[in-house]
Amino acid sequence: MIGDIHQRRLEETASKLGEEFGEEKVAFRLCDVRKEDDITGLLDAAAGFGGVDVMINNAGLGGDTSVLEMTDEQWEAVIDITLTGTFRCTRAAGKHMLETGRGGVIVNNASVVGWRAQAGQAHYAAAKAGVMALTRASAMDLAPHGIRVNAVSPSIALHPFLEKVSSPELLEQLKNQEAFGRAAKPWEIANIMMFLASDYSAYMTGEVISASSQHP
Repeated sequence: MIGDIHQRRLEETASKLGEEFGEEKVAFRLCDVRKEDDITGLLDAAAGFGGVDVMINNAGLGGDTSVLEMTDEQWEAVIDITLTGTFRCTRAAGKHMLETGRGGVIVNNASVVGWRAQAGQAHYAAAKAGVMALTRASAMDLAPHGIRVNAVSPSIALHPFLEKVSSPELLEQLKNQEAFGRAAKPWEIANIMMFLASDYSAYMTGEVISASSQHP
């Protein structure tokens, strides 16, 4: 079950997954993480798959603006989607998992920018640092119910959306900072999320795994 705010992107992704795994195994629903009803509707729709056992919170919004020029609207949009949206989804997923009584796993997508400084990223860095703190604190709230909460913190993972919102010069600079001299591929980050969602990490909760090959 996948959710996104963009209808076309949802349909294209569902189509690709359906070709690989079978259409009957893939469902999608429009979801704006700023709206509680959308999140609840997405999770309710997962009932057709037997309920929610794993929730991956991947929605986020960034930007590249100096804190001196950043408007309240820019700040609030990034915080609302990237941090508060993750909180809303964590709360909703946790409630669904409590109802099933069989525990579950929540995996949040953080960012290395939550740890290290990068110009023009004050709103995004604050939001992702908040996601890390949210991960650790909510893990303690949900542990008594058998629900694990962890996060992955990528450095740079190259994908079409990032290329649209970032300059080639910035992307090249970030890639050159990495030990391998390249950005991560999305599947390399997804593999860590799969590990955190699986029983291979059954004794891990409240952790943030760094996915970076940056020089020390």
